[in-house]
Amino acid sequence: MSEIVEQPEQREVALAPVTQDPRYIGTTRERPGVRRLVQGQGVYVDDIELPRMAHAVFWRSPVAHCRILGIHADAARRMPGVILVADGRDIATVCKPWVATLAHLAGMKSAPQYPLAIERACWQGEAVVAVVAETREQAEDALQHVQVDYEPLPPVVDMETALAAGTPVIHPELGDNLCFTRTLATAAVDEAFARADAVVEATFEFGRHTGVTLEPRSQLVDWNAAEQRLTVYHSCQAPHMMQDLYARQFDLPESSVRVICKDVGGSFGIKVHAYPDDFATVALAMLCRRPVKFVADRIESFTSDIHARHHRVKGRIAASREGAILAFEIDDLTGIGPYSMFPRTSAIEGNQVVNLVGGPYRHQQYRARVDVVFQNKTPTCQYRGVGHPIACSVTEGLVDLAARQLRIDPLEFRRRNVIPDDAYPATGASGIRLEVLSHEACLRRIEEMIDYGALRAEQARLRAQGIHRGIGFATVIELTNPSAAFYGVGGARIASQDGATLRLDPSGAVVALVGVGEQGQGAEGIFRQIAADAVGVDLERVRVVTGDTEVTPYGGGTWASRGAGIAGEAVLLAGQALRANILKLAAVMLQRDAAMLAVRRGQVVDAATQEPLLPLAELGRVAYYRSDTLPRDFTPELMVTRHYAQRDYPFIFTNGVQVSFVEVDTDTGFVRLLKHWVVEDCGRVINPQLVDEQMRGAIVQGIGGALLEECLYDDQGLMLNANLAEYLVPMCAEMPDIEVAHVQTPTRSSQLGAKGAGEAGTAGAPAAVMNAINDALAPLGAQVWSQPITPEKILRALGTVI
Repeated sequence: MSEIVEQPEQREVALAPVTQDPRYIGTTRERPGVRRLVQGQGVYVDDIELPRMAHAVFWRSPVAHCRILGIHADAARRMPGVILVADGRDIATVCKPWVATLAHLAGMKSAPQYPLAIERACWQGEAVVAVVAETREQAEDALQHVQVDYEPLPPVVDMETALAAGTPVIHPELGDNLCFTRTLATAAVDEAFARADAVVEATFEFGRHTGVTLEPRSQLVDWNAAEQRLTVYHSCQAPHMMQDLYARQFDLPESSVRVICKDVGGSFGIKVHAYPDDFATVALAMLCRRPVKFVADRIESFTSDIHARHHRVKGRIAASREGAILAFEIDDLTGIGPYSMFPRTSAIEGNQVVNLVGGPYRHQQYRARVDVVFQNKTPTCQYRGVGHPIACSVTEGLVDLAARQLRIDPLEFRRRNVIPDDAYPATGASGIRLEVLSHEACLRRIEEMIDYGALRAEQARLRAQGIHRGIGFATVIELTNPSAAFYGVGGARIASQDGATLRLDPSGAVVALVGVGEQGQGAEGIFRQIAADAVGVDLERVRVVTGDTEVTPYGGGTWASRGAGIAGEAVLLAGQALRANILKLAAVMLQRDAAMLAVRRGQVVDAATQEPLLPLAELGRVAYYRSDTLPRDFTPELMVTRHYAQRDYPFIFTNGVQVSFVEVDTDTGFVRLLKHWVVEDCGRVINPQLVDEQMRGAIVQGIGGALLEECLYDDQGLMLNANLAEYLVPMCAEMPDIEVAHVQTPTRSSQLGAKGAGEAGTAGAPAAVMNAINDALAPLGAQVWSQPITPEKILRALGTVI
């Protein structure tokens, strides 16, 4: 894929700076640490070795549902190097069970869950027995000698029949297999459909898929029994969340728990949850009184990492002959596994679908229902985009259908219906509150980028030659910068705020400690740019520290595209405060009015003339080593902490538009991706290249779900392709060139004005690719609404195979 970097002068809007000496915000800069990583100097959990460290492995259920009758582990205990073999009851002596529900999801239910299954295993891959040994190899060898007697139970596999009268109830105490249901309806939906000139409908299917991160889930637990202190080296997204959960589940003071995240090899949402084997590993370290490491292997990851996206959505749209959308209606059914995932819950994705369908458009009527049902399959939960790819595909698929029936160009149809750029703030038909978006500007920009007229002419010319190419649009909204209304209102102890501590060292360098961590997305890079501009120092003089609950300010971590918008604002505020304190000290040292001074490029300068007056290194030397030269009633404060929480809206939405250009081979059903364009608006762009990288990576991930990735199960609930030979992920050679452009509409909820950009690409890519394929197939009277869109599905739609 080509590197297309948008510099600030290429963007539509010139934004006012947010700092006194703007040098770095808005420019492309190399992310810190990248040279270390490409030279193999990264430190991941499996690189860390502690004295007396042991290794844990798990015996996992080979079937989807069974009653555990007996565990025979004496032979395993006698194996070389074995320290402990533990079952669910052993672990339950030190770790409490949990129930993963949120209070604001009315009526939601889930059963109590333990780190290791005790009486029943409820999905293939659920951990039942743990073996701890001196080495991983010894633990794996001993695991072969663990024998578990079990009685297979009927599995609930098909979500379409999960609520049927004859289907077994997975947890009888819950009464049925319904985890959560929600309905939403405006007052005049039926009237809108009755008066519509065009009503079209379709059923959309979305296959399960999972994260496949480069670094698997892993943790190293060090329990200091003498001090009653727990240290966990973790590959996760939310260290403070995990600190809180470990404290609660093991009855420890939160101050006695430390979570450290060094380098993290990708997350995509799968590492923002608390897994049963997370808690089991902590319990094993406590029982063994020595450090214990668990690293999931690639095979077990497929059935123990969360899955996502398993939905069937029946949707319809009403429109007038003039091309005005009048209403949407959807019915969403989603299967989540036997338990809701802790602590964020597995109902959030379906709830998001209800909130987001129809989001970019100005219709007033909307009706939606979601049923979230339990299954004996791997639990599902929040994965990159969290409902957005489903909602966008449903919305944009229906929009294309309506445009086609009314014989209106799909770009023109969207132009007529998006919420106008001058109509904000606005409230969508589902009740979502939208602060400020730029759909019209994005549509104008994308039309220029793709040379739309020429592209349509080329398509028509090639169709006459029997070459079937398609152009697919997707207008996108993405929720970012969540407030406490997301989790806090539901009772989950997940911080909506984040903090940053900035310190001026004696050398004049700045250290920034930030609650949001680095997962490969370049967060450390943007924090460094913001800090350098806010304080007034060279970029190379800023060092960023993240991922350690012992030293960084309390925060929510990395999720929901909140890094730049929440933590970035905290860094800006801390930088401004540190600069003000620097000027107070400089005023004392120089015997000048602080209002007449400024910090510029590592120097205190005269604000009017920019004449250098005092290097920050000299200021730091005096502050730390010669405070005796300062007035007795003055104490320098060169370390400050500031926090930020977005409170103006439940979320700050970002937006954009994507276009996919594809060619479909109607003989084989294969799809060739020719080009992909995106115009995104994430508010103020901090580092254009990082935004482009985020968008490209997210688009590739979205294409994976649209064309390739699916967790396939048989009728007994067993995953058929739990390996990288058969689970298909997108590869570089298969991906199109992805061209990125920016529109900037800063949020007014912060000084920085940054929104998120981490998930918008994933949100829109499946819809754009799906619509492009259906545009290519339109002259042949075929359409495909089931993702992933495989060659077999295309040939079935064409009637080539039955």
